[in-house]
Amino acid sequence: MSNLRVAEDIVPLSDFKARASELLKRLAETGAPMVITQNGRAAGVLLAPAEFDALTERIRFVNAVAKGLEDSRSGNVVPHESMVAEAQTRYGHQE
Repeated sequence: MSNLRVAEDIVPLSDFKARASELLKRLAETGAPMVITQNGRAAGVLLAPAEFDALTERIRFVNAVAKGLEDSRSGNVVPHESMVAEAQTRYGHQE
């Protein structure tokens, strides 16, 4: 994701409405998030679809790692040897 450029990527809602097509094209080209303001305050952040997908993928990965670490801390794990034996039983011995 590109860095936010204050001069270009903070857009009042009225400007966004008037220039939506142009601003969406720029969003797709730069990948930079765009802050939409209303009454001088941030009202929303617009992301290109690919940037949104990448962001949510990172969140899912971080959550999975956190869950794995918590499982490890709480002892909710399976010994390696047991997992290997289970895989060999389930899928057959392969070398």
